[in-house]
Amino acid sequence: MAVDIHLSELRVVAANDTTVLDLDALQGLWTSEQYLRITDNNNWLLEFTDGKLEVLPMPTEQHQAIVGFLYVTLLAFLQRHRGKVFFAPLRMQVREGKFREPDLLLLLDAQDPRRQNAYWLGADMVVEIVSPDNPERDIVVKRGDYAEAHIPEYWIVNPEDQTITVLRLDGDRYVEHGVFRRGETVTSVLLEGFSVPVSDILDAR
Repeated sequence: MAVDIHLSELRVVAANDTTVLDLDALQGLWTSEQYLRITDNNNWLLEFTDGKLEVLPMPTEQHQAIVGFLYVTLLAFLQRHRGKVFFAPLRMQVREGKFREPDLLLLLDAQDPRRQNAYWLGADMVVEIVSPDNPERDIVVKRGDYAEAHIPEYWIVNPEDQTITVLRLDGDRYVEHGVFRRGETVTSVLLEGFSVPVSDILDAR
């Protein structure tokens, strides 16, 4: 069942000195069109799954430094190979009724028809920096989401345990290409010749 909800009905509630979006009463009733309209007109970081909106945490400086470092590094590599890389917030449709906003997403071919202006219809590789508020979201949940979207490669950068996990799609699930730690160099299956010292990524400032 879908309901007609206007943007003005999104209430921000302050409780115990914490400001939260009051979405609970409408969870399960949101439509993809409403999600797209909300994110078009606000700077909230939101993801969407089957009628439910999820509010993402505000990125930390460390998070943004890692994203920035990897973006610049991937951009330099892809410019030589006619690919394209972007950073959040940029919506990506996993399937009908599910949208994610990966920290980084790239396509090997800049002319790939999945590259749309409003949101991408997929990617060849995505990167997530694990958020301390809910590590399971990036390590477990999104692993399933991106496999469902048939994304060939998924990087999980975890500043907490100082690892970078590179997953490659094998059929309908991911298998580990490698778990890379300080003193090692992380490599890609998809991007032949691309490699970066793990410490350079984790120590990005």
